Amino acid sequence: MRVLLVEDDRMIGEAIEQALKDATYAVDWVRNGAEALTTLQVQNYGLVLLDLGLPGKDGLEVLRVIRAHDNPVPVLIVTARDGLEDRLRGLDGGADDYILKPFEMAELLARMRTVTRRKGGVSGPTLSNGVLTLDPVTREVRLNGTTSHLSAREYSLLHALMIRPGAILSRVELEDRLYGWNEEVESNAVEFLIHSLRKKLGKDVIKNVRGMGWMVSKAK
Repeated sequence: MRVLLVEDDRMIGEAIEQALKDATYAVDWVRNGAEALTTLQVQNYGLVLLDLGLPGKDGLEVLRVIRAHDNPVPVLIVTARDGLEDRLRGLDGGADDYILKPFEMAELLARMRTVTRRKGGVSGPTLSNGVLTLDPVTREVRLNGTTSHLSAREYSLLHALMIRPGAILSRVELEDRLYGWNEEVESNAVEFLIHSLRKKLGKDVIKNVRGMGWMVSKAK
């Protein structure tokens, strides 16, 4: 999943960026509100991590503009503002969750998983299409009672497909979810990952829709 990190503190931003990359997220990091809004106009994200104390446009103003444009992207506020009024303004303004600095990275990652599951209409901790079950915590996939371990990229690609079983994702859409701005994308990277997943899970698990992209089937 591709995440937009909006954080002006260099030390905090670097720590969060590295933690997200280690957790297989693709990350784009901007340092002010105006840049965040410009970026959101040209790139789709699975989640926004939004600080409130930003230079120029404050985080609450950024959130207001995001929702005023009917952008449904999940927003998780990450801030040192611990006042009840700030929390209420953020949540009432359209944020999906709120976490206070300082925090443990494990809690941030757990809240991110919860927000994205909720936005995807998934109530439980795992993703399933009735055949495959993907665990975002362990990054393991279960098929016919057998558990397989996935590499970081394999997990990210399968996760992108499992969020919406039955939806077709093109090569460009998959690359957008797998890679951030500064990451080089090999021309056949998506095909290589799908080939690798099919070797582990079977050739029929990920279906190719000619000329359009790839999908996993919906539960019957």
